[in-house]
Amino acid sequence: MYRQEYPRPSFIRETWLNLNGEWNFQFDDTKIGLVDKWQSTDKTYSKVINVPFVFQSELSGINENKFHDIVWYKRKFEVPQDWKGKRVILHFGAVDYKCKLFINEKLVGEHEGGHVSFSFDITDYLVWGQEDVTLYVEDPSEDETIPRGKQYWIEKPGNIWYKRTTGIWQSVWLEPISPTNIQYVRFTPDIDAGSVNVEFETSKIEEGLKASLEISFQGNVVSKDVIDILELYTSRSIDIFNKKIFRTCNHHLGWCWSPETPNLFDVKIILFNGENTLDEIETYFGMRKIHTEDGIVYLNNRPYYQKLVLDQGYWPEGLMTAPKDEDFVIDIKLAKEMGFNGCRKHQKVEDPRFLYWADKLGFLVWGEMANSAEYSPMYVDRITREWMEVIRRDYNHPCIVAWVPLNESWGIPKVARDKMQQSHSLAMYYLTHSLDKSRLVISNDGWELTKTDICAVHNYNHGTQDEKEKYEYFIESLKDRESILTSQPAGRKVYANGFSNAGEPIMLTEFGGIAYDTSNPEGWGYTVAKTEEEFVSDYERIVDAVYASDVIYGFCYTQLSDVEQEVNGILTYDRKPKCSLDKIKSINDKWRKNIIK
Repeated sequence: MYRQEYPRPSFIRETWLNLNGEWNFQFDDTKIGLVDKWQSTDKTYSKVINVPFVFQSELSGINENKFHDIVWYKRKFEVPQDWKGKRVILHFGAVDYKCKLFINEKLVGEHEGGHVSFSFDITDYLVWGQEDVTLYVEDPSEDETIPRGKQYWIEKPGNIWYKRTTGIWQSVWLEPISPTNIQYVRFTPDIDAGSVNVEFETSKIEEGLKASLEISFQGNVVSKDVIDILELYTSRSIDIFNKKIFRTCNHHLGWCWSPETPNLFDVKIILFNGENTLDEIETYFGMRKIHTEDGIVYLNNRPYYQKLVLDQGYWPEGLMTAPKDEDFVIDIKLAKEMGFNGCRKHQKVEDPRFLYWADKLGFLVWGEMANSAEYSPMYVDRITREWMEVIRRDYNHPCIVAWVPLNESWGIPKVARDKMQQSHSLAMYYLTHSLDKSRLVISNDGWELTKTDICAVHNYNHGTQDEKEKYEYFIESLKDRESILTSQPAGRKVYANGFSNAGEPIMLTEFGGIAYDTSNPEGWGYTVAKTEEEFVSDYERIVDAVYASDVIYGFCYTQLSDVEQEVNGILTYDRKPKCSLDKIKSINDKWRKNIIK
């Protein structure tokens, strides 16, 4: 079993070769592999691993959770002979954490960062026969300055921390491209102007180079243009609504993207010179706008109440790697069936296939960076470089409406008072906006916020049904703006010293976490329900408290599914509902049809 779908659905080329499946594999606990040249073509490895599943997972075929900080991958492959004359690119969806790539014993390049995609041009290393690819991976298990998210730096998972992910955990594939090719495309929609700004980069320029740009909506061509490519960077603003729709009466919103109407525009870009087609890609975008105004979040210029669910993106057999592409669809459909209109992907940069399905099915996503545990100059360098790669890779997905570079002061534990760590929080906020003006940015989700577009608060102090005094205090703490802003639900101030709310909307972005699992009474959660009826009643009780607040304009419930020792999901770890999903939906639907009147 291995993942076979095209790994990069927002930038599709027709010809490619999947390298998922069985690779030879070796632990290097004594760190001798580089010295002894384990990249040698005649070096044999003792294990076999099923890529793209990490050795800590069941689906890898190894299922080993001990510390192994250095691992090696090796396999043979053949490049199709009709690819000669092209540049051959080897793509990795994600490798955690640092790697070196060897082709036929020669070092091609290196990459650092465990959550983003990267590529190597391997053309000049090929022998055009049996090729040998070797990947060296280093993942320091106990280094707390690495952006690792929920991966525990202690061997056994516990509390809110899970098993580690080491090595290849997203798809690997080959692709032939022309030496003159399209390297990157970026779409920035503007629904107020009814236009989209298209930017793309080419690998080189040459006399007579042109690009054909065709945009379609539901099979009908709405724009077609041929552009002379005179520079490596090209930008065009295209009138999508084409003056065919009366914008003044907002009819064009029917063409916009939202969870209720996930409309997408298909795009085909052909790079050519005379009669020679050099490159052709298929992609898409959505006309979507997100902004805040007067303490309210607006989607496509209309007030919109976000009902999100916290989604860790773990599966029992694959850990951070979904066993099948269909598993992304299942998660989104189950969440929508429960009345949620989006998710906050928590401490994980998700597989582009998930973002594709969120675009297609209509599901809001808060894109979040995996954080580290400790602060240091090395941490700042690591997270900043990787975060920039994340934004570049995922920029075109309309489902992403907010970026969350930092969470609960992870990596910045002294941000409440420390000017250096506050400067880092501010830097991440402004850096994100310098790369993306089209989305909201939350500086430090949970508490000790600096500059931010949403006041994102975490509060798990709702107590059990029997703790009436605690519950009443929970209600009081959400009652009005002053109560929320002066509360310290985790013993932390909502804003860091020197910062305050400047009118940005308030959302409760973590709460709930009700544990319910009769088969695992020792499982972890914030409160415990003993029966299905008690679980549903508890859910209703705390959601009612959020809906009773006149100043909270959206929430994110913890959480979609159980994960390892955590049993506080609405679904079990293998995505079985713990109660009737209609009951959850009826509770979520108490808010007035998602729209603030």
